[in-house]
Amino acid sequence: MPTIFRRKVLSSFVLILLPGFCSSLTADEPKPTPANTISLQLSEPVPAQKFASPPKFWIGDVVDRSGNPQPMLVMKARGGIFLDRQPTVILREAVEQSLKASDLLASDASAADLTVRLYIFHFGLAEGSQLDFFGKVEFSAMVKNPKTGESVEVKAAGTSIAKRATLKSNIQKNVQENMQESLKDAIRNFLRGQALKDAVVALGKDAGAPAQTTSQQ
Repeated sequence: MPTIFRRKVLSSFVLILLPGFCSSLTADEPKPTPANTISLQLSEPVPAQKFASPPKFWIGDVVDRSGNPQPMLVMKARGGIFLDRQPTVILREAVEQSLKASDLLASDASAADLTVRLYIFHFGLAEGSQLDFFGKVEFSAMVKNPKTGESVEVKAAGTSIAKRATLKSNIQKNVQENMQESLKDAIRNFLRGQALKDAVVALGKDAGAPAQTTSQQ
């Protein structure tokens, strides 16, 4: 068989198989349904630490810097597990809920002593051993004094570990509880951590503390 003829036959064969192959790959991609979608929220607000001169915070932009092309897909195996909202929305709601409960949330941006821009770097599961799930929420907050323009970065992270289940319903329940605990842990580390207290002091909003070295946004 001439070489040119063989190449044409091979090319035609590939063109015939390619649509079916691509359809197979698409079919394997999990799709969100009510049955495989979970909702994350704090069971109760996380109490913030006490400040000598409590400032009012306003949450501005929440930006996803994770680089995840599918931020709502928490787990791909077993038909997938999806979030019902974007991680940016979930994180904003959790932080605002806790600030409001501690009377630290401003009514609007113009009434805020400090504005906060949040950056998400990780929001989901990292698979560990064959028996466990590891959840992780990691973000940073750029806390800014709108009057002076000075800002300080505060980093926070939360983790959780849960036993892996066998049944799909149990897996989904475990993933939901695991991620909620990771979210709560991250919010706790942010609102109760020394880094936020230092940032408030540095920005001159705690007991009239003088401004210290800050990082610019």
